[in-house]
Amino acid sequence: MNDQLKKRITINPDIMMGKPVITGTRITVEHILGELGTGMTVEELLTEYPQLTPEDVQAAQAFAVEWMAEVNTLH
Repeated sequence: MNDQLKKRITINPDIMMGKPVITGTRITVEHILGELGTGMTVEELLTEYPQLTPEDVQAAQAFAVEWMAEVNTLH
């Protein structure tokens, strides 16, 4: 995980069972991507979760890309 993502994404077994979350929240990367995947816009997401920033949403997306690249290179 690059340094920018490390600032915004936290993985801690004591928070949300170790799922990656936006640092300082209990909002998982999975939840953000799920909301976007069902058609919610970034603006709607930010309204629904005012503690998020546009950079947090971008970090969630970038984290997913890095994770997928890593998974795909393992097999």
